[in-house]
Amino acid sequence: MLSIKELVTEEQDPKVIEKVLPKVQEYCTSNEEVQYIAVQKKTIGVNFSPDCIALTNKRIILIRPKSFGLSLDFKDFSWLNVADVHMKEGVFGATITIRTTSGQTDIMEDIPKAQARRLYRFAQEMEETKKEERRQRDLEDKRAIAGGGITINTPSHQPQATAAPVEDPMEKLSKLKSMLDMGILTQAEFDAKKADILSKM
Repeated sequence: MLSIKELVTEEQDPKVIEKVLPKVQEYCTSNEEVQYIAVQKKTIGVNFSPDCIALTNKRIILIRPKSFGLSLDFKDFSWLNVADVHMKEGVFGATITIRTTSGQTDIMEDIPKAQARRLYRFAQEMEETKKEERRQRDLEDKRAIAGGGITINTPSHQPQATAAPVEDPMEKLSKLKSMLDMGILTQAEFDAKKADILSKM
């Protein structure tokens, strides 16, 4: 678990981190750890209750004080559902834009550039990791939807209670080919299944 001192690496206001960190940690689930907190710094006027962005190993959390800083409003996005985190640098600070896989967006302005860059780097690493997880999940969903008539690696010791209707081998091959085209089967899986079907003809 990171300490306040470890989080104040890019000149974040220690008082803000001291106030926000315990709240974020209360909000965390098991095995979730705060990795970084960026603190807004407005260039015009004094901001006694700045907005913050907390990064954990599971999500990105936007924290906005309300009621003159007496309470905090949390809005979080699971990294699995974050499609893109964009950073746009201005003269004095940067704007962070978060876009989800469902098309939802949220923006936080006036993040100091050094903090925004660190936040952006972390977000890019998480995006790469979660992109592969999303691909695997989508592939499993496609297999579940398309795999109605075909089962790969069926255990041979299952009891045969009633004789199932025999599927036409050409129909099986056609289904396999469409699964290969959709990316549900690899070429190796397709070739093995095809050889098995042809050997029984």
